[in-house]
Amino acid sequence: MSEPEFTEVRAPQPSFTVETAKILAEVAHNRQKDKLKRPYREHVIAVGDALADFDDDIRIAGYLHDIAEDTPMTRQALLDMGVSEHAVDIIERVTKRLHENPDDYQAGIRYIAEDHDATLVKIADNAHNSLPERVRALAEKWPDKPPVTRYDDARPVLYAAVPVEETRKILARINPWLLDELDDLLDEADDTDYENLSYDAAPAGAAEVASGETPADETEPARD
Repeated sequence: MSEPEFTEVRAPQPSFTVETAKILAEVAHNRQKDKLKRPYREHVIAVGDALADFDDDIRIAGYLHDIAEDTPMTRQALLDMGVSEHAVDIIERVTKRLHENPDDYQAGIRYIAEDHDATLVKIADNAHNSLPERVRALAEKWPDKPPVTRYDDARPVLYAAVPVEETRKILARINPWLLDELDDLLDEADDTDYENLSYDAAPAGAAEVASGETPADETEPARD
């Protein structure tokens, strides 16, 4: 009689959800305070909440964007919990202490801006740190120190790295006061000479599009 064959049964990978990330962020940063002695967990939760319009990896990275910076949590520990490699990559890219030169803030911003998803997380982080009430409170607490401008300097670099509508979605959720600044930056970047703009030479097919008709050689793309 032959011996029975046993097949190895692998335990299912843990399911790490956006809600799990939010809870982990609250626990990991529970005893930490920011410069104004406010609970630091409020910041990481606000950043994650601001990314509600994006996919789960981006949202998870938003809630956990400071976990590698401010806690003993390692890459492997996050992976073992079930955090995706992509989400961990985002977290590591926005972690200043892991940058080539952690003391060069602007170089770090440029490095983050090379990655679309990390840029979205950093825009949310920057926007929450730039809330008017926080800026005023910092100025009142340290009146002898010049205002911090590094967040202001970082925003044009970050905004240029992602579609403007994605930036608008984040700002509308976390810091609507920055929407006017975004519009001003767009105006400054627009070098169109409107005074001498001619509408006489319309591109081929423009008349049909304006009238709602589709040019004969164009068809609407198939949709899944």
